Formats: sequence, structure tokens, C-alpha cells
Amino acid sequence: MPEKKPVSPFGRPASASRRKPAVHGIRPALFYSVFAGLVATNIATLIAFLLTPDISALVNGQNDQVLSAYQDRIAELRVEVDRLHSRHYAQTGDINLQLQEIAQQQDMLSEQQQYVKVLAGKAAELGLASATLPPPSPADNPLVDPSVTDRPAAEQAEAAEAKVNEMIEESRLALTNLSQSATSSTGVIVDELKKLGITPVLPDSDEGVGGPFIPAVAGGPDASGMVDDANAVMAALMRFKAARQAIDSAPVHKPLTGNLRMTSSFGNRADPFTGRMAFHAGLDFGEPRGTTVLSAGTGEVSFVGQRSGYGNTVEIDHGNGIVSRYGHLSAFLVKEGQKVTTGTPIAKVGSTGRSTGPHLHFEVRRNDQAVNPLGFLEAGKVLEKYLAG
Repeated sequence: MPEKKPVSPFGRPASASRRKPAVHGIRPALFYSVFAGLVATNIATLIAFLLTPDISALVNGQNDQVLSAYQDRIAELRVEVDRLHSRHYAQTGDINLQLQEIAQQQDMLSEQQQYVKVLAGKAAELGLASATLPPPSPADNPLVDPSVTDRPAAEQAEAAEAKVNEMIEESRLALTNLSQSATSSTGVIVDELKKLGITPVLPDSDEGVGGPFIPAVAGGPDASGMVDDANAVMAALMRFKAARQAIDSAPVHKPLTGNLRMTSSFGNRADPFTGRMAFHAGLDFGEPRGTTVLSAGTGEVSFVGQRSGYGNTVEIDHGNGIVSRYGHLSAFLVKEGQKVTTGTPIAKVGSTGRSTGPHLHFEVRRNDQAVNPLGFLEAGKVLEKYLAG
């Protein structure tokens, strides 16, 4: 049998087909390989997408659960935001409250500074040197001080508090100086008068207590404590005033103006008439006749008249058993029962009674016993500064 020739798919002999040029294009194997790769990539992407929990839940019909979860997350975020805002507002509110409290304390301190000024003025009237505070000004207010208000809120509170504490220390320092000055001065007066046998009666005095004035050290501004301190200073000033009045009442002041010229001292001496030793119960001050005699202290005139050896005599009762006697007078300027103060003119120098010439016989008696007047006059020199002003 004759051999059959291969036929191409188009009905032509294969040899004829091979004789035509080849057509260029994508090989089927390469095409299918690329296509399969793309499909595989899309499938992998889809699987990864579907495996995402939330998306998977959506695909699986769990829409309500997913939406609820998102809503919970949003709610949590809102709560967190609100909490942060609340914390900020709370901090701001705390600062504002702190500044408000400091402002109230500053107002109280301003009033107390006025109180300290009053006390300092009272001390000055009584002759006490004391520390004073400068008059309050707008700059004393920490809430209007530019060095404070130009700062952030948190620093404003801190700076204002420091300013208030500074004012507290200034006020308490002034109170301390006032109290120490009044207390020490009262002590000097009392000691000097006790040497003379005079014990001043002081208000609210207690022999069982004492010590220096030290302001309270409570932990923080204490307006009521400062008021208590100020009241204590006032009490100290009142005690000083009573002691000062005791000075004024005691016969420690000069009975004549100007420099005293003592012609005879207290104690035993040669009697000017007999030459024998005799006791002289007072001090003699030579002065021209008619010189004005002054009361040596505040009191009440208890005697006006003549006494043996003294001639014309005036006696003044100063209390505490103390009496001052003025002898050899030429004239009287007061009468019995009359109230006199220190320096009141009471008589004129003379030479009546047992006297060799014009002079003033000045005598001090305690419980009707003659004591040396020089001690009283020397005490008067020490205490004179407390009577200035």
C-alpha cells in the first residue's frame, strides 16, 4: 500500500504547512502558567482577607457582633478623652481654688498688718521703740503682682503662696519685736521699782510663767494664730503701760527743775546747829527762796501745814505705803485731798522751821520709815527713757 502523508489540521499536507513561515505569539504553556499564578495570588489574597477576624465575621454574617465591638472601642476612647479632659479641668479647678484661698488669706493678713500698725503706734505712744510695717500697697497683693500674674497658672499659685508666707513672716517679726520690747521694758521697770520696795500691780500677771515671745510654728498660714499673737502683744503693752504708770506714781522724779544742787545727804551728819552727829532723814537742795517745788510723782496731797523741825510742809501719798515730804517751804500751792501728777507745782522754796537758809528738804518715807531719796532719784534716771513721749 502506498504510504499516507500526514495532513495538517487545516486539510493540507503537513509538509506544506512546514514550508510556511512560523507565527510569533504567547506560547500556550507560558500563558497558562501566568494565568494560573494570577489565580493563585488572588485566591491567597482572598483567603487572607477572609481570615481577618472582623472581615471573617462580616462574611460569616456576624455583622451585629462586629459593629458592637467597634462601638465598644469608640466608647472606650470617648471615656478616655473625657477622663483626660476631666483631669485637666480638675487641675485647673484646684489651682483656681488654691488662688482663691490665698486671696482670702491675703485679705486677712492685710487686716492683721493694720492691727500690727495699731500696736506699733500704741507702743510708740508709750515710748517703746519697735519695728513697724510699711503701709500696704497694691503690690502687696500677690494676685495683682506682675511677677506672679505673668506666670502659668500652676506657678501663680506657688508664687502667690510664697508671697503670703513672706507677709506672714513680716507680721510675725513685727509682733515678736513688739512683744520683746514691751516685755523687756516692763521687766526693767519692775526690777527698778522692786529695789525701792514698790511692786507694781500688772494686769494678768502670773509669777509662775514666763519666757521669750516666740511665734507659733504651725504648718501653714494661720490667721487665727496671728490674731492670738497680736492679742498677746496687746496684753504685753498693757502690762508695760501699768508698769509705766507705776513709775509715774513713784516719787522718782526731780522735785525741782534744772540741775539739783545737793547741800546735805541722807544719813548721819554733823547737826548744823549743835555740831553733834545726828540723823538726817532726807536730802537738802539749795535753791533761792520762792523757787517752785514740784511733786516728785503722781498721788494725793495728804498733809499741808507745819511740822516740828520741818516748818511749812507738804506731804503726798503715792500709794504702796510711799509718801514724799517737802519741808522748809515759804508758801503752799496745793491743799489736802488734792490730786496731783508728776511735776505739779505744790509749793515754794523757803527757810521755815529748823533751817539755816533757803533750801528744799526732800524726804521719802515707806510705811512711815525714812528711806534714802537718792535711790529713788537714781531709779528715776534709769527709768526716765520709758517716760519720754
